[in-house]
Amino acid sequence: MTAVITLAHDLESIHHDLAHRLALAADARPDVRHPRDHYTAIDTFLAAASRHNAAMVDAIAPLVRHLPGGHDLAHEFLAASRSYEESLAQVKAKLYGSTFAVGRPWPPIWQDVRHEFDRVRDLERRLAATLLATEPDDPRDLGMLLHHAELASPTRPHPWIPHQGVVGHLARAVARRVDRFWDAAEGRMVPEPVRHHDRDHQGPLTQYLLGDPHLGEES
Repeated sequence: MTAVITLAHDLESIHHDLAHRLALAADARPDVRHPRDHYTAIDTFLAAASRHNAAMVDAIAPLVRHLPGGHDLAHEFLAASRSYEESLAQVKAKLYGSTFAVGRPWPPIWQDVRHEFDRVRDLERRLAATLLATEPDDPRDLGMLLHHAELASPTRPHPWIPHQGVVGHLARAVARRVDRFWDAAEGRMVPEPVRHHDRDHQGPLTQYLLGDPHLGEES
């Protein structure tokens, strides 16, 4: 049960981080003297959001899809995650001056992103709750599974590549390699994923039983 509880805690930390980055990105404005100053806040949000969304699709949704009664929830999440990626792609298009988004003002773009983010966040919580209810004794470290998937996920939105099964996994792997090349070529800032295995929410006894104590050191 503890592994799934840890996943739920990790998701709350990730959601908090993404909500903060989203607020910073939506408030970012170009300056006349520094017309690209707003790129950093928006680009780092895009990278963090894209990577986490792809990792959930790749690592967590399949676990729920194969549970009794989990197919419909996983399908709903996959549909929402694609809509979320489409909204993120609109941000990227607007930021880099795509002809498909240049005429659309920022406020409705961010409104769409907030709506889709809230929807996906709620579904991610339901995925974790379903795992907890159905697989309470799962021995896998699901928080670390998600963390590793984030590190291997694309850093840009790719809503139109396959999302499910082996084909989807391979498509994301290819997209990650392409994204890594362009991130390096453009000197793009890609934030590290939220640090996992933060045991502060667990008492000393729970940490000891997990065999993973993080009790802190006296200075």
